[in-house]
Amino acid sequence: MSLNHYLIVEARFYDDLADEMVQGAIEAIEANNATYERLSVPGALEIPAAMKFADVGTAKVYAGYIALGVVIRGETSHYDYVCGESARALQELAITHNMAVGNGILTVEDHEQAWARADRKRKNKGADAANAALRMAALKSEFKV
Repeated sequence: MSLNHYLIVEARFYDDLADEMVQGAIEAIEANNATYERLSVPGALEIPAAMKFADVGTAKVYAGYIALGVVIRGETSHYDYVCGESARALQELAITHNMAVGNGILTVEDHEQAWARADRKRKNKGADAANAALRMAALKSEFKV
């Protein structure tokens, strides 16, 4: 397995937004001559667990992990828990388990904000998350962690 191989873990709760973010991530990965695999999960809360499962449950070696998803504020406090807990768990994977993680979980107020960030012609946060994972993997390699 390539030492420049990444795992994209995508939350499929909003399929159209997920597809756009994944395409942005793929373009960034391929622009860096890296390879990737994709893994789909139901929502943002499942992303960190899927990353950890992939890290310990396979012989494959991933240089880094890219978390992609969208959380849109609703009528209840569920939004706050999903946003906070998914970010906390991703940070724990990075710090405690030395995983190179690019966090592309969008936390927004509405669909308009989500599209502004997901759209590859605007903010392209899928590419941003992939570029973060690429940089953190390079840093990890530099420090031989």
